[in-house]
Amino acid sequence: MTENAYLVGLRLSGKRVVIVGGGSVAQRRIPLLLANGADVHVIARAATPAVEALEGITLVLRDFRDGDLDGAWYAIAATNEPSVNEAIVAEAERLRIFCVRADIARDGTAVTPASFEYDGLSVGVLAGGEHRRSAAIRSAIHEALQQGVIVADAPDAQHTGVALVGGGPGDPELITVRGRRLLAHADVVVADRLAPPELLAELSPHVEVIDAAKIPYGRYMAQDAINAVLIDRAKAGKFVVRLKGGDPYVFARGHEELLACADAGIPVTVVPGVTSAIGVPAMAGVPVTHRGVTHEFVVVSGHLAPGHPESLVNWDALAKLSGTIVLLMAVERIELFARVLLEGGRPAETPVLVVQHGTTAAQRTLRTTLADAPEHIRGDGIRPPAIIVIGAVAAFAN
Repeated sequence: MTENAYLVGLRLSGKRVVIVGGGSVAQRRIPLLLANGADVHVIARAATPAVEALEGITLVLRDFRDGDLDGAWYAIAATNEPSVNEAIVAEAERLRIFCVRADIARDGTAVTPASFEYDGLSVGVLAGGEHRRSAAIRSAIHEALQQGVIVADAPDAQHTGVALVGGGPGDPELITVRGRRLLAHADVVVADRLAPPELLAELSPHVEVIDAAKIPYGRYMAQDAINAVLIDRAKAGKFVVRLKGGDPYVFARGHEELLACADAGIPVTVVPGVTSAIGVPAMAGVPVTHRGVTHEFVVVSGHLAPGHPESLVNWDALAKLSGTIVLLMAVERIELFARVLLEGGRPAETPVLVVQHGTTAAQRTLRTTLADAPEHIRGDGIRPPAIIVIGAVAAFAN
């Protein structure tokens, strides 16, 4: 019969902790011990490079000896020799030091739970020595917290102001952990057209969802009207999440919204997202950089044509680069962009990858060359939203 374990939290700040063994167990355990302020001493015949590189530990490369646990508050027996681990546990018992035995958990006097840190909480799970079970339950609890199924706030905790949240490139699972958590606490969500719609379907019925594209502008410009809605709802005491596709600071006017809220005295939290400029090519099998192929990549907005008086893009300089160019919002003017790059010196056979509705079930890809891109994009009926990747890495596409 498996013995029960009494769960307790140890305050180890400044206290001596001895780990015998310098392998993968030590590698996993040491960072959290250091994060909690423990005075970590490692005794091992040999240590992994990762353990050797850790700062803040005392590492002694030799065999375990009687007396090595003197002064310790906590010990971990993590060698690959059962007889040595048994001796460590025996000495720990004589000294009344709780000791984890990594190879045979039930023979130690302490057990390491499957644990995680979340928003100021420390959560640990024990399953009577069934490590896979405890790890599975730990992961399920963690996911439930991330998705807002379990609310981790104190009863009187209250979110205020506005959160600018990047929803990622389309797949709802690509939103960040923090973004999903804040979304679960929203009273109002102001969503862009490219924000993953599945995330909105998860919201509670009481949440007001506002389609940013349908906000009446009246005497305002579109962005001014969005800013006004964010400020109005926040001043009414609502916690507002401004949900955007990709990253709020990559061609998404996130900083404009932050400045408007700040001018109105509204606190703002910024949550970066996975930008489609990198995430969409990656999910289609294309790295925007690759060793020996390209040392730079440039993300360019295609909302203005080359030569437009308001354009800030130096197309001649782009054409002379040998690295990757990622064009966003460029389908409508692809003929103009291809022409200016070709005229500037980009080879006609430069590989091009086009990805429509990237990372979603509706994803479509097109492989072509710079010279042929306009014809193939039109012939294939590619429509926004689509990412266009130009450069040698585009040849890696799945």
